[in-house]
Amino acid sequence: MTSKFVDIRQARTSLEVQEDQTILDAALAVGIPYPHGCRSGRCGSCKSRLIEGEVELLQHSRFALTEEEKADGLILACRAMPQTDAAVAWLGSDDDDSVETPRRLDAIVTGLDDLTHDIKLVRIAPADGSPLLFTAGQYAQVGFDGAPARSYSMANRHGDDSLEFHIRRVPGGVTSEHVHFGLKTGDRVALEFPLGSSYLRQHHSGPILCIAGGSGLAPIKSIVETALAHGMKQPIHVYFGARGERDLYLVEHFQAMAERHSTLAFSAVLSEAESAQHRRGFVTQAVAEDLEDLDGWKAYVAGPPPMVDAAMEVAFGRGLRREDMHADVFFTPDDQDA
Repeated sequence: MTSKFVDIRQARTSLEVQEDQTILDAALAVGIPYPHGCRSGRCGSCKSRLIEGEVELLQHSRFALTEEEKADGLILACRAMPQTDAAVAWLGSDDDDSVETPRRLDAIVTGLDDLTHDIKLVRIAPADGSPLLFTAGQYAQVGFDGAPARSYSMANRHGDDSLEFHIRRVPGGVTSEHVHFGLKTGDRVALEFPLGSSYLRQHHSGPILCIAGGSGLAPIKSIVETALAHGMKQPIHVYFGARGERDLYLVEHFQAMAERHSTLAFSAVLSEAESAQHRRGFVTQAVAEDLEDLDGWKAYVAGPPPMVDAAMEVAFGRGLRREDMHADVFFTPDDQDA
């Protein structure tokens, strides 16, 4: 099979896609800001309409793209391998115009703190002091000297003079081991950001559900703080899942925000330990117990793949519309290689 040409309607360009590329990979390689999230067929952020031509769809989650949606002409750009020349258009939203174009910049590590036994807070500021523009919930591709670049979500609000990342140590992971044991303030960093489409939709006026697992609390923190700071008045329910007490962090921060904002509810849920202060079980079970009808809600989910899949099943089973699910799947290097 030779390369094919795909017309990206919003970009007003025809793109050459090699035989081993997906439409999304080819678009990102030439700088087209194609909406995307997990790049693995799990989140649905790159859902697009196939206007002309044929594609082969690689394996993907049934939650990201249903059989009915495929029959209606929808595809996932991250899973679509063109079989003929084609034309596609990504599905837009009212908030698309607020998203910044990704850019590259040099930066410096300005702060390091331990959040848990295996999650480190890393602050990074641009070397030239340029403004840090992004939308709450997005992530950056972060390259530390001597380690492969990895994707990490911003945990702070737009407009700060540095970016805040929560980086979990993955045993055997080259980059996370470097961050936890070798990284120092003053080290140089290469950034590409902002990336990702699992960002806060500020035009939405209905209730908001946020589900975080582990260091997936980072983008959820950014989304919640931004929503409150911007005066969004709807109810916001935050569920934070962890294994045990030592895996929890920023609980007091969220509890303090909930005390100041009557619209915010926060629950920490432990899957492997009993606690007098927190619920026991899987975080998605807590959501299922508390919320019966999610029609008209927006859901923001961030964490490991099994948790994201379970959250999607619960949310869709309770009436959440598929276009209202925004998922940020946190892969380990092994997950990404697979």
